Amino acid sequence: MNGAGWIPETPVKLAFYPDPVLIREADRIDEITDAIRERAERMIPFMELEGGIGLAAPQVSWGVRLLLASEDGEPENTLVLVNPEIVWKGGGSEWGEEGCLSFPGIYGEVLRSTKVRVVAMDLDGQEIEVEAEDLFARVLQHEIDHLDGQLFITKMRPADKLAAKARLDELVQRHEARNAPAGS
Repeated sequence: MNGAGWIPETPVKLAFYPDPVLIREADRIDEITDAIRERAERMIPFMELEGGIGLAAPQVSWGVRLLLASEDGEPENTLVLVNPEIVWKGGGSEWGEEGCLSFPGIYGEVLRSTKVRVVAMDLDGQEIEVEAEDLFARVLQHEIDHLDGQLFITKMRPADKLAAKARLDELVQRHEARNAPAGS
């Protein structure tokens, strides 16, 4: 897909649940173009501004397999991963609280592997391998789930899902109101 339909002047803005872009599997990037590099670079300050430590392209209405992740929250240490794949999980699993920029105000416990190895390309088209553990491993798994059209709310503990129901309903109502035909 390579960012088809993207206009460079379009501002970066979040897609909120239940936007369909969040539940579709993202398209692989076959060629890393200048337009892809530019848009990915514009996502970094946006992620920082929003207070995130990870951001997947579908969260900004861009249906490609690209994500940002920062181990320490510092923009200069943000990795941009193109077509990332988890090739190994280990270290056992643990529950941990997660939130998501596309789900404001919703948090819940999700079971994740404590260590992962991810293979991807950087923005220069070079293959890279990232080994992560603890919070950084959780961030990578969460963002790669976004690229697969999987949402953290489907993986939360049942009690957390129940606690989030009213807020999720509110997000659905907001989405419907934003997308209602004019005059309805």
